[in-house]
Amino acid sequence: MATFLFDELIFGPVKSRRLGVSLGINLLPVDNKYCTFNCVYCECGWTELKDKKIVLPKRNEFKQKLEAKLKELQGTENEPDAITFAGNGEPTIHPDFDAIIDDTIAARDAFAPKAKISVLSNASQLHKKRVKEALKKIDKNIQKLDAGTNEMFQRINQPLGDLSLSRIVDKLLSFQGKLIIQTLFIRGNYNGKTIDNTTEEEISSWLEIVKKVNPEYVMIYPIDRDTPVKNLVKIQKEELDKIAERVNKAGIKTEVYY
Repeated sequence: MATFLFDELIFGPVKSRRLGVSLGINLLPVDNKYCTFNCVYCECGWTELKDKKIVLPKRNEFKQKLEAKLKELQGTENEPDAITFAGNGEPTIHPDFDAIIDDTIAARDAFAPKAKISVLSNASQLHKKRVKEALKKIDKNIQKLDAGTNEMFQRINQPLGDLSLSRIVDKLLSFQGKLIIQTLFIRGNYNGKTIDNTTEEEISSWLEIVKKVNPEYVMIYPIDRDTPVKNLVKIQKEELDKIAERVNKAGIKTEVYY
C-alpha cells in the first residue's frame, strides 16, 4: 500500500505545481489518513478509520504555530505565495474549520499579505453551512470533481456513506461560480472494474457539469506519486491538453499541471 503522510501540522513551504511557494496546513492526524473519500489514487493511501484513535490539532495550537511560522518566513525568499489546507485527508472535517479559517485570514493579513489562502477539498462537507461560509471567505476554494457519471465517481472516489455525484454537483452549484474545479484523470482497473474517466462518455458528461458549475477556472492533472492501486496509468500531457482545450472552448479557463 502506498502511503505518503504529512507528519506535521504546518509543513513546508514547498514548491507546488499549482500554487507556487505553498505553506501547507494539515488539520488531520499525522499518523493516519482521515477522510470521507477512499480515492483509488490517493497518495496518503487508503482510508482506514476502524480501530483508529483520531486526534486532531487544537485551534489555539494551530493559531500559535501559524503565526510563528509566518513571522519566521516574513521578508525571506520563502515567504509563501499560498497558505494551503490539504494534508492527510479532507481538511473541512475539522470541527473548528470555520474558526481556523478566520484565524488564518488574520495571520495572513498581518504577516504574509501577498499569500492566497487555498483549500483543497473533496466537496463532501458542503452541506454544512459553517464550512460553506468559511470557503466563501478564502482566495482559492478548490473543489474536487473527478467524474462525469455517478458510476465512475463511486469507482474512483469511493465515498464513505451515502453520497452521490448529483449531491456533490448541487453543492458546487450553490457557490455560483466562486470556486475552482480540480480534476485528476486516470485509467486502470480495481476490484475487477474499469477505472477510466478519460472516455468520451465521461469527458462529455464531466464537461457538461463543469459548464453548469461555471468555475473561475479548472485545474487538470495526472497522478504524480505512488497510489494504493498499483496499475493506474499516468495520462500523458498531450491527452490532458486536448481535454483542457475542450474546456477552454466552452469559455472556462483551464490549466494542465504536469
